[in-house]
Amino acid sequence: MRITIVAVGRLKEKFWAEAVAEYVKRLGRYCQLEIIEAADEATREGAAEGEVRIVKQREGERILSKIRDDGYVVALAIEGRAMDSVEFSNHLSQLGVQGKSHIYFVIGGSLGLSEEVIARADESLSFSRMTFPHQLMRVILLEQLYRACRIANHEPYHK
Repeated sequence: MRITIVAVGRLKEKFWAEAVAEYVKRLGRYCQLEIIEAADEATREGAAEGEVRIVKQREGERILSKIRDDGYVVALAIEGRAMDSVEFSNHLSQLGVQGKSHIYFVIGGSLGLSEEVIARADESLSFSRMTFPHQLMRVILLEQLYRACRIANHEPYHK
């Protein structure tokens, strides 16, 4: 299975980069993994609704330019479907059985995802109703992908 994570913004802090590198290394035995960063837009604090929409649209265009037409797209969004780790593992396995060999996970910027990205997504997934920094969300996603692979391979994992 090929997994591509398209994430808005760069990892600025060393500790985020180290955590991502560790999970990328661990996942290497289970899947072909790629992380693509899309540039984020500068947003002034207290931006008006129109400005927010423009920022999300610009970031969305960058995200969509990184996704191939034949890819299966999972948008990470608070409003998405929630599942536990075993369900997530089973879901990924089922996607593989259905011939979805290239899965994109999309992590938006600080303002979220544009309507165009949500419309392109084949599904939306929520890890929580809480809001997380997009840099932390990248680590959480990688950890859950690693856990899902361990579960699918009947290997022990921490409950």
